[in-house]
Amino acid sequence: MKLYQRLHPGVNLGPTDPENHEEAEEKIFGFWIFLMSDLVLFSVLFATYAAMSIQGVALGPSPKDIFDLSPVFLETMVLLASSFTFGLAILELKYRKNQGRLALWLTLTGLLGALFVGLELNDYRILLTEHGAAPQTSGFLSAYYLLTGTHALHVSVAIIWLIVLAVQLATLGPVGPVKLRLMRLALFWHMLDIIWIGIFTFVYLYGVVL
Repeated sequence: MKLYQRLHPGVNLGPTDPENHEEAEEKIFGFWIFLMSDLVLFSVLFATYAAMSIQGVALGPSPKDIFDLSPVFLETMVLLASSFTFGLAILELKYRKNQGRLALWLTLTGLLGALFVGLELNDYRILLTEHGAAPQTSGFLSAYYLLTGTHALHVSVAIIWLIVLAVQLATLGPVGPVKLRLMRLALFWHMLDIIWIGIFTFVYLYGVVL
């Protein structure tokens, strides 16, 4: 079996960039370890929310009183679409090397990510102004804002990271270090999608149904 067939299949650089392929294996593996540590953080936030959403409502509203699935479903579709466009950008980076199309997919990804954050901030505005559901109202709301806010902060950081890499692509071109940074950002972005699916299911769907 050839080297590029053994190392991280699906995201390998072997067929098109063997020079950076071995370095990619080590750095991608190290980044996976970082992602696992970040997932531990979100696991704690999910566990806190699970306890507070049942035991910490106090005299404030319950999840069923304030959650509306329509805007949250739109946010979910926007974030999933951004993950799809990022996947197309990585394919362009690895196999086609068309910088124009690469820039297009990265721009769409950034815009979709920004739209997601904007929609989530609008949700907060509605909760605060129409429902009086501030973080200090109850333990449930404190846990809700902490969980969803931490996710929104991660997406915002990823957008800034994407902008920095887009500038590096424009100035340096698709050199090895920039490729590896984009591959790591793609993993980070997809992880945020998976976490959001958990939030959509566990926080919003269960909150409305139960």
